[in-house]
Amino acid sequence: MDLAYDGRPFSGWQSQAGGKTVQDSLLEAIQSICPDVSTIQGSGRTDAGVHAERQVAHFDAPADWRMNGGEWQKALNSKLPASVRVVLCGEVNPEFHSRFSALEKEYRYTIATGDVLHPLEVGVVWHQRNLSLGDEWEEILSLFQGNHDFRAFSANRNDGKDEDRDTNRTIFEASIDRLSPAKAIISFRGNGFLYKMVRFLVGTAVYCMRDRITQKEIAKLLEGEVRGRKAPYCAPPDGLVLYRVTYPQEFEIFD
Repeated sequence: MDLAYDGRPFSGWQSQAGGKTVQDSLLEAIQSICPDVSTIQGSGRTDAGVHAERQVAHFDAPADWRMNGGEWQKALNSKLPASVRVVLCGEVNPEFHSRFSALEKEYRYTIATGDVLHPLEVGVVWHQRNLSLGDEWEEILSLFQGNHDFRAFSANRNDGKDEDRDTNRTIFEASIDRLSPAKAIISFRGNGFLYKMVRFLVGTAVYCMRDRITQKEIAKLLEGEVRGRKAPYCAPPDGLVLYRVTYPQEFEIFD
């Protein structure tokens, strides 16, 4: 399934006790149609308030269940809240796993810099009044490209595994697309992302543009020169969208 959702009503993707999550809403809808489905798997977690253009998830339907992908899509969308939609649905190779088969993910973060934020953009962009969208952005974003230890650019999960967690990731591309003199999209494409990592990258870049951290200091954080130190700022979830998840060709079932 390709899923799109407005993250604002939810406590993130991942199922959790006492939390209203996208995963829980989707599983509830699936089980109302086919109670034999016990679990669904997503390509990864999105935080509370983070949106998705193309989150990918899969589940195993009973072998004798005769609904095709289009029928599942229509049935699920009739039961899901309006803030979640199954955009595409289809049968895939049984070796496919929405998380472990993924090659890369792309996140996009929208920033508005004008004096006034339009009411229809509240909750879907980050308003940074009078922030420069000048050429220095390219220099800052280039620092994040390549393979780095992004421990300083992630939040601890406090699950007892933070110290042992592998925090090396590869960013294939970090770029800025200026939509207008007062709005831009910051894109990150990589092989994986840590908890709140994109938000830390964006927040740190904004701090650098406002002369509150230097590019040299960012480089030191990426090199792990200061053990235990975190990046200076985590951007809010408002402007962040999981834009795309890419898989090997044998698992691509949609044009």
